[in-house]
Amino acid sequence: MEIRHATAPDEVRGMDTAALRGRFLAEDLLAEASVRLVYSHHDRLVIGGVRPGDATVPLPDPPGLRSEFFLQRRELGVVNVGAAPGRVVVDGTAYEVAPKECLYVGAGAREVTFAGPAAAFYLVSTAAHTAHPTRLSRLADAEPVHLGGAEGANERTIVKHVHAAGIRSCELVLGVTVLAPGSMWNTMPCHTHDRRTEVYFYFDLEPGHRVVHLMGRPDETRHLVVAGDQAVISPPWSVHCGFGTRSYAFVWAMGGENQAYDDVEVVALEDMR
Repeated sequence: MEIRHATAPDEVRGMDTAALRGRFLAEDLLAEASVRLVYSHHDRLVIGGVRPGDATVPLPDPPGLRSEFFLQRRELGVVNVGAAPGRVVVDGTAYEVAPKECLYVGAGAREVTFAGPAAAFYLVSTAAHTAHPTRLSRLADAEPVHLGGAEGANERTIVKHVHAAGIRSCELVLGVTVLAPGSMWNTMPCHTHDRRTEVYFYFDLEPGHRVVHLMGRPDETRHLVVAGDQAVISPPWSVHCGFGTRSYAFVWAMGGENQAYDDVEVVALEDMR
C-alpha cells in the first residue's frame, strides 16, 4: 500500500509537474490479478483497484492499516468500471456488480474477493466507527440526475450510489457521473469543501485521449493531464474539475466530517485564476 502524505496549499506553489503528479495522481490503480492500494492522509481515504482476469482476488490487509482485517475499522465502496459484470463475494455472499454499479461493504466484513474476466473494480474506503449493512446499488434502482446541456459541453447524468438518501454509510459518499457524447466539461463552476476530501477516478476514456484536470486553490490553479483509469486526490482546499478531449465517465467519492452533498463553497468563474 502506497502512502501519500497530506499537503498544505502553500506547498503546491513550488511543485513542478512531476511533484504534482507524484503527490495527487494515482496512475496504475487497476492492477492485473492483485489489488493495488493508495493511502491518503487527507481524511484517511484509501483508494485502489483490480482487474481480476481469470483469478479470484482477495482484498488484502496491508500492514500499514494496523488491523486484523481490512474492514475492521473501515467501510468500502466497490464500483465496476469494466466492460462486463463481475462478482464480489463478501463473507460468503455473492453480489453480481454490473458496469457503473456500486457495492457498499460495511465495516466488520472480514473476507472480500473479486472475480470477473472482463470486470474492473475501483475501490474507495473511508474510516468507519459505525457498521452499516452491505448493499448493492444497481443503475435500475438509482435515481439519475440530468444536468447541463450541449451548449455548454457539459450534458451529464449523475448517479448517486452511497449518500444520505440512498445507501447509508458512516462517512463515505460516492457516485458516478457520465458525460453525454459531445460533452467534455465536468464540475464547472467548480467548488471546494473544507470538510471533505474528494477523489475523482476517470474511466471510459479511450486510449490516446486525456482529461485536463484542474486542482489547487481557486485563485492559483494547477493542472494535471490525466488518462483513463487514473485517479486524482483532491484535498479539502482544492478545486476539482476538468475538460476532456472527448466524453468520459468518472467516479466521485468523498470522506470527511459530514455527508451533506451541497455543503460546498462554490467558486464563480470570474474568480478563477
